[in-house]
Amino acid sequence: MIIDPLVLLAFIPAGLALNLTPGADMMFCLGLGLRSGPRAAMAASAGISAGGMVHITLAGLGLGAMVAALPWIFDVIRWVGVAYLLWLAVGALRTRALRPDAPALGAARAFRAGMLVNLTNPKVILFVLAFVPQFVDPSRGAILPQFLIFGLVLAIGGFFINGAVGVFAGSLGRRMATSARFSRGLGAISAVIFTALAARLALLERS
Repeated sequence: MIIDPLVLLAFIPAGLALNLTPGADMMFCLGLGLRSGPRAAMAASAGISAGGMVHITLAGLGLGAMVAALPWIFDVIRWVGVAYLLWLAVGALRTRALRPDAPALGAARAFRAGMLVNLTNPKVILFVLAFVPQFVDPSRGAILPQFLIFGLVLAIGGFFINGAVGVFAGSLGRRMATSARFSRGLGAISAVIFTALAARLALLERS
């Protein structure tokens, strides 16, 4: 086996504990759930997990060395993420009351939004590089497959946890969004969440 079963058993609860810690991904699913409903929240959660797997793959292929050699890459990724989150905040403020039969944000768009938010959060890169290698054992063979297995554990746990948060918020939000007053309020809450995430990302330091 590529990974020692005991190491994997130790990684799973550690990964779930990290998934349960509120962060940018969870708050994004919360905001999107309020704005577009449970289905969009689950799709966004799937996109976030897919983005996490991209980070894991790049880390396994040596992204850490590239970021260390070219620090400006970190800032480029960060500011793209800031711009996208602010764009989402503006869109949330334009939300109008929904008709009972009005469709929510499509699953494909929600998936892409979640994936892009995750990919443009360089904190995820730093987390992957700091946490996952502690469980990787080069003596057991190729490093990339080990990264992918650990990444899959994180991705699955994050999908269910972030998705559950978004579904809960989405169920409440869709019931209330048929009211113009509540719709404006939910749009404002979503905009605040997205703006706060953008500010957090803009102030992020590499250390």
